[in-house]
Amino acid sequence: MRRRPITPVGAVVRGAAAGAVGTAAMDIMLFARYRRDGGESRFPHWELSAGLDRWEDVPAPGQVGKRLAEGFLQRVIPPRWARFTNNLVHWGYGVAWGAQYGIVAASLAHRRARHGVLFGSLVWASGYVVLPLAELYKPMWEYDAKTLGKDLSAHVVYGVATATAFRVLAGR
Repeated sequence: MRRRPITPVGAVVRGAAAGAVGTAAMDIMLFARYRRDGGESRFPHWELSAGLDRWEDVPAPGQVGKRLAEGFLQRVIPPRWARFTNNLVHWGYGVAWGAQYGIVAASLAHRRARHGVLFGSLVWASGYVVLPLAELYKPMWEYDAKTLGKDLSAHVVYGVATATAFRVLAGR
């Protein structure tokens, strides 16, 4: 039985949806680590960055969003937007990478969940290129292997979940 090709728009939409699944999978894994390491917040509070109300405390996604918003709007963004900005950029980044994955995966003769390992590794590595250039991360070589490994494993979970979800949404 011959598979029906996916249109470019269909690839982007399915990829974006798969990226959302991948982001959720990554976050569930990161939350499990957080709880294992003694974190006490419940998942909804942790996921939605409850209590994040100062730009100084915002992780890299929120810092990127702040810079983009301030550059685009040409005004200072008040701290009350820190939580929203962090969540928007985090989820937007995962969905956008998923859309890109969809474009590539739709052009492949065979879609495999294992492609997600390479994809997640690519997303991880790109962060260690872009974020140091933005002065939000140190260069990769300044992190210890344990930190890099934990970050890489989370991104591999994202990649495999995204690839698997895309395969399901694309009808294998």
